[in-house]
Formats: sequence, C-alpha cells, structure tokens
Amino acid sequence: MLIQTRACARAALIGNPSDGYFGKTISFAFDNFSATVTLWESPEIVLLPSRRDDSVFPDIDALAEDVKLFGYYGGIRLLKAAIKTFHDHTRKNGIKLDDRKFTIRYQTDIPNLVGLSGSSAIITATYRALMAFYGVHIPKPELANIIRETEQTELGITAGLQDRVIQVYEGLVYMDFDKTLIEKQGYGLYENLDPTLLPPVYIAYRTDLSEMSGVFHNNIKARFNAGEKLVVDAMKFWAEITDQARAALESGDAATLSRLMDANFDKRASLYQLSEGNLRMVKAARACGVSAKFTGSGGAIIGVYEDEAQFKRLKSELAKISVEVIKPHIVG
Repeated sequence: MLIQTRACARAALIGNPSDGYFGKTISFAFDNFSATVTLWESPEIVLLPSRRDDSVFPDIDALAEDVKLFGYYGGIRLLKAAIKTFHDHTRKNGIKLDDRKFTIRYQTDIPNLVGLSGSSAIITATYRALMAFYGVHIPKPELANIIRETEQTELGITAGLQDRVIQVYEGLVYMDFDKTLIEKQGYGLYENLDPTLLPPVYIAYRTDLSEMSGVFHNNIKARFNAGEKLVVDAMKFWAEITDQARAALESGDAATLSRLMDANFDKRASLYQLSEGNLRMVKAARACGVSAKFTGSGGAIIGVYEDEAQFKRLKSELAKISVEVIKPHIVG
C-alpha cells in the first residue's frame, strides 16, 4: 500500500501576528507550493532523507550555504517529531496501532525561510499519511493543536496558532482565538469563507537568503505577558481590522481590504524590528500602487492588485531586488 499526502503553503491575509495573542486572523492555503509525504509498508521503520538532509557536498562553500538555508538538522527531525507525537497521542487516547512498520519520505518545494509555513506543512502531511496508514481519525481542531505542539514542544520552533489551522482546514478561513473560548474548548472559532470573495491578490517572496521564522519576533511575547499597553493595544487593533476585513470581503470592497492590509503591516513596523531586506520589499511593492503586508514572520508579502498591467509591473520591479511574484491558487 502506497500512501501519498500533502500540505500546502499558507498566507495570512490579515490579522497576523495577533494569532499568537488571542487575536483574530484570516488566512488561506494555496497549492503553488506544497510538501508531499510518501509512506509504504516495510519490515522496519525507515525515514528517508531529502535534499535538506544532504551530508555530501562538493565543497566547503556548499556546506556553509546548506546550513544557512536548512540549519544543522534538516527535515528528518520534522518527520521524527511528527511520528513521535502521533505515537504519544494514540497512547494517551487508548488508540491501539497495529504492528505494521513503514518507510516514509518527504519532498517540498515551499520556499525556505520566507514565512510560508514550510516546516508545519511537512509535519501536517506526515500526520495525514500516518492517519491514513493506521486508520486513525483526529478531528481538525485537535489535529491543528497537536501539530503546533509538535513544533513548539518537540522542536522548539516559534509557532503561532493560525498556520496549523489553515493547513489542516485549507481554503480561506476566518479564525478567532478568543482566550475564553480556547480555555473552554481547547481551540478557537474557525469558519471557512468563500474563496471567490477574494479580490486579485499576489504573493511575493525573497529568493535571496531570508531570516528564519521567529527571528524578528523580538521580545513581544514577554511585553504582552507583562501587559504593556502598546503591545496589548496592537493585538486588539489587529483583531479588530480582521473583522473589518471580513466585512470588506463579504461586501466586495477591495479598496477597504487593501487599506486594512497596509495598516496591518504599518502597525507591525511600528512595534517590531524588521530587516532592511523585508522593508525594501514592502516599499518596492507599494511603489507599484499595490498594498503589501507580511504573509507570516517576514520574507514574503501579500497584497491586493487592480489589474494585469499592475501585476506585470509589480513582477518586473520586484525582480530587480531578487523577489519573485506569483498569483496564489487557493486549495480546498
């Protein structure tokens, strides 16, 4: 039995980074890029390496570049962590797995280190493969939580809430991470929206080396936990504009959505330390007349454009600073 599963890249349309602070966001999954996991029965448990797990290099420069791109541990650690937490979940919930063993491998074309949730896509695809192989069902809200815990607890990866939710649910999703609701039921309110409500949006990402997710989160978490008004008010602002953006989507008001997306980024820039490369990308996009905000932690941006002529100009101008521009194809 050959099982193949995948999880797609994701982009936060509005509201991030409030998802880590009991806020609200709207995100979508798109299949221009994805992570694929293939699994089949075998005599032993075998984890096969992929490109980011290379141990042979033509020269020392290639090794150094590989470490910059993928770190010291590659992607095998993601498979190991997912399999381990899957095992823990089944044991904890009294789910008995049969004694079959498997070989598993992954492939991904999600651009690395640009805030499109490449790591969580590999873990999500791995969970889908394991669930299919062993015939285990995990409800979507619970699955999103487990994937986040896999990253945070097992791997020490900075992980907000929305990334795992959108990669599990797919499509276009409104998320409310209200603290009281999460404490009551263990997860937030997740509602699928009609993807056809979206005006034309682009995604642009840096093709030069970008900062690893979480690098520019600064000390915001500590300041939020300490109740600093500036930070707490910013999280409320992002939650509020998410509701405004949903209303704009549902009324077909692309201009208001675009303005809110710009405001999302501008508030972030006033609070976080952002890299010069990321700021340059946003400024270049806005100079073309489009809105621009981060899709995640930095390295990729999203915005609304008006027509094909504007998109072509955007693509041409951003290519000058090593930034690729695409039209996302929403999946789910």
